[in-house]
Amino acid sequence: MRDGSGARQEQAKAPEWLTLGQAARFLGVAQSTIRKWSDASRVHAFYTPGGHRRFRRADLDAFLDRSRQGARARPGPHVLILDGDPNLRGDIRAGLEREGFSVQEAGSSEEGLAALDEQSPDLILLDVRMPEVDGRQLLSRVQERHGIGSIPVLMFSGGVDQDVSGDAGTRAERAQEPFDPLQLIESAKRMLAT
Repeated sequence: MRDGSGARQEQAKAPEWLTLGQAARFLGVAQSTIRKWSDASRVHAFYTPGGHRRFRRADLDAFLDRSRQGARARPGPHVLILDGDPNLRGDIRAGLEREGFSVQEAGSSEEGLAALDEQSPDLILLDVRMPEVDGRQLLSRVQERHGIGSIPVLMFSGGVDQDVSGDAGTRAERAQEPFDPLQLIESAKRMLAT
């Protein structure tokens, strides 16, 4: 959140009750992710007579606070997801966080490189079809900045099929249709276990 009076004014104008889409944007996840969380009682939801979910902003703030405290209490491997699709990033993030990983997301090559400058991850999940710069070009930039093989990279686009690609010393994955985020998460766990 932003500091200062502008943030307080913005909060004062913000509605107390949020729709599913608004709550998903507030938490920075896909609508399907927040649906799963509310079904699992991780996020409290109220239902309208028509069966639509509504989320109280205070409950979402409390959920974020619990999530942050939990992440500090159990620091797991840090994963950077580089993918242009925010819904897919949200689904992958939710799965990784359930497994105890700390996760950072980036939707473009520039965001990804900036995130790498902030904190070096234990693993990068990299979409081959990134907007503007494709995943292979971005992998080259990462290797130029951080060294070949210094950060494991799992490349995907579609389904996941283990492979070695890139320059010597770089561990990577190659994608294959149809895509299953759970397979990607399992591949990430295997890569970090080695």
